[in-house]
Amino acid sequence: MLVPLLILSTALAAANIGKHGGIEVPEFGEPITNLTVAIGRDATFECIVVNLGNFRVGWVKADTKAIQAIHEHVITHNPRVSVSHSDHSTWYLHIKNVQEEDRGQYMCQINTDPMKSQMGSLDVVIPPDFITEETSGDTMVPEGGTARVSCRARGVPPPRVMWKREDGQEIVVRDHTGAKSKTHTYQGEVLKLTKISRSEMGTYLCIASNGVPPTVSKRIHISVHFHPVIQVPNQLVGAPLGTDVTLECYVESSPKSINYWVKDPGELIIPSEHHEMTVRQKSMFEAEMTMTIKNIRREDLGSYICVAKNSLGDVESKIRLYEIPGNDRHVDQYPDERITSDDDYGTEAYDDETENDNVKSNRVPDRANKWYANDGKTVVANSHASIAKHTTALTITIIFLHLFKTIL
Repeated sequence: MLVPLLILSTALAAANIGKHGGIEVPEFGEPITNLTVAIGRDATFECIVVNLGNFRVGWVKADTKAIQAIHEHVITHNPRVSVSHSDHSTWYLHIKNVQEEDRGQYMCQINTDPMKSQMGSLDVVIPPDFITEETSGDTMVPEGGTARVSCRARGVPPPRVMWKREDGQEIVVRDHTGAKSKTHTYQGEVLKLTKISRSEMGTYLCIASNGVPPTVSKRIHISVHFHPVIQVPNQLVGAPLGTDVTLECYVESSPKSINYWVKDPGELIIPSEHHEMTVRQKSMFEAEMTMTIKNIRREDLGSYICVAKNSLGDVESKIRLYEIPGNDRHVDQYPDERITSDDDYGTEAYDDETENDNVKSNRVPDRANKWYANDGKTVVANSHASIAKHTTALTITIIFLHLFKTIL
């Protein structure tokens, strides 16, 4: 190190031979400020000299002993280095687009005898960056297994790494004893999730920072695979004929399952105007599958099966649809109202079901002597015996009501 310094001192002194007599010796006005600069930015050292006179200022990179400049002339071959000054009192060393190799000590010298010098340091900081080959990608693990993901980052100073869930949920961490703890942020390059459950599935953010912007992050998705599971809120569903009814099944599966409906014993149901089907994804592993049967007919009654299948297996659950009588929209079909004529009541002779085909009868036609319940079914036949039976019952009912009123 002494050789370059002597060379620089000799060069400076040669330019100033015979100029010391009666002139004040120059001094440094203040220390050089140490610099911390992010890689790629520009750095400038400032050296303030009082009473420089005809003396010269030089710059040397102390650790490599490389002369950077003498007075107004750049010596180094580094094209990023330049010098400037202000009123011969403030001298600058400029380094553009700072790189890691620029890190170190820089000396400002005055060619006095003995030589005067002072130093300032340049610290080059580097923002964090992930080491691709040492950083995990998306991971798949079976439920109950262990997921181990890592993030390695480099930078100056060394970055700190922390983890958080993208959805804001807590991270579940278990120690070697199995004790469980929850935290919103986990510190460390390696995240280990043991006995993982489906609720821990999701995207995790690995964040590296070292105080040098920008902070960097990486998204790592952890998939938890498991056999499909179906939950049915109502396994027995009743509805009147002529109405609409919706059957529901809730499915949990990972990877996502193929979901469909079957009419027992095995008829695959295709979506149609009569059967409207939807699958609504509620989360990464939860889905709600529904089927609405429009204008229920009698043949729609029976058992329906919702089925879910993925690469790990399949599961099904049954829902039975039954009729709720009496409250349906189905219109009871009564005989059409018609106006009778004299021909209907005796002016036309009807054949009696007797052996004597020549005997005629003037009784009321059979089709006029029918009674209907409110469901439209005939409850009174057209035989004389049936009429007499129901007439007797009606008479007894009237007498009973009269007696009851008299008692009151």
